[in-house]
Formats: sequence, structure tokens, C-alpha cells
Amino acid sequence: MASGEPHTTRHDNAGKGTGRHAVESLTGHLLVAMPSLRDPNFERTVVFVLAHEADGALGVVLNRPTEALVGDILPGWESLLREPGVLFEGGPVGTDSAICVARARAGVAGFVGFSRVMGQIGTVDLSRDPARVGQRLECVRVYHGYAGWGAGQLEQEIEENSWLVFEALPSDPFRTQPEELWSLVLRRQGGLTAAVANFPPDVALN
Repeated sequence: MASGEPHTTRHDNAGKGTGRHAVESLTGHLLVAMPSLRDPNFERTVVFVLAHEADGALGVVLNRPTEALVGDILPGWESLLREPGVLFEGGPVGTDSAICVARARAGVAGFVGFSRVMGQIGTVDLSRDPARVGQRLECVRVYHGYAGWGAGQLEQEIEENSWLVFEALPSDPFRTQPEELWSLVLRRQGGLTAAVANFPPDVALN
């Protein structure tokens, strides 16, 4: 099951689409776990896809903040964080590593250490001096670990209806109440997709 994975682009016809996709890069898209996905690493998660190519994909879970303070691990970066200013659980792979997702200020075309994902959003090399790159950034989140998929694995999980796929809004990776993101993304789709947000945590109770 998902440990990180790929993309595609075919919309279903429920509501605005169930978000299911099937043949293009999903870089910059959201993967929203269906209630039937019971893997504790991904249950009711929203994953932001950072990269997706033929050999696989990787992303970070957006809605699992921890209680760990980024400043205790990466001094200097804490002043750049969007609230809540804590470390996020990005996924089950590489949990001893950290990934920074940030939104560059309007007009910033890019800089050394910034890898664009979509629009002004990209990843930032955490070995850079935060005092130097901080003036170019307006929103920052730091994750430990990530989700990763091998070639064809994510596509298969999407076909199995484990994930819904939607375009991300620029604000999604930086919500101040990330725990509400799963329901928020589903409800804004409207139609049958919005109703998925009402499923109880234990689908056996529905």
C-alpha cells in the first residue's frame, strides 16, 4: 500500500468528479484518502504530490501536525513557519529526514535551493541559511518523512478507489487548521464527493 506514489488525469462524473485520475503527472495535486483506506499511515489523510514521474511519485501528508517544535530541530527556521509552527508528519518513508514546503513571495521567480512544484509553491533546501532565503518566502512548513510510491503503484491505488485526486489550491499546504483539510477538500467539490466527508471514521458504523 502507499508508501509514496504516482498520478494521472481522468475525472469521474460524480458531482464535480470524484477526483480520480489516470494518465498524467499529478505533481502539485492532492491525494485525498477514501474512508475505506484503513492503512494507519494514510487514514483520512491529504497528500500533496511533490513529484510524479514514470518511475514513481512522492508527496507529504498535509494534515498531521505533531507536537515537536521545528526550532528544536532546525534552529532559525521557526520564525518563517505558518501556524501551527510545529513539525508535521509527512509520511512513513525517510522519517529521519526533513522536507520543507514553502510558498515564494509574489514576483520571486526562483532562487538557489528552491525547487518549484506548482505556481509559487516548491520545496526548499534546508541546508540553506534561513536568514537569507526567508525574505523570499511567505509560507513555510516542515515535514519529517514522506509518502513514496514505485512505478505504477499510485495509479493502481487510484484505480482501486483508495484515493481521490484533486487540483490543489495555493492555500492548501499552509492551512492554519490542517486537521480540517480532509473534510474541507471533499466538501468544496460538491455533489456526491462532498458527501464522503460525512462518513464516520469507522465505516462499519455507517
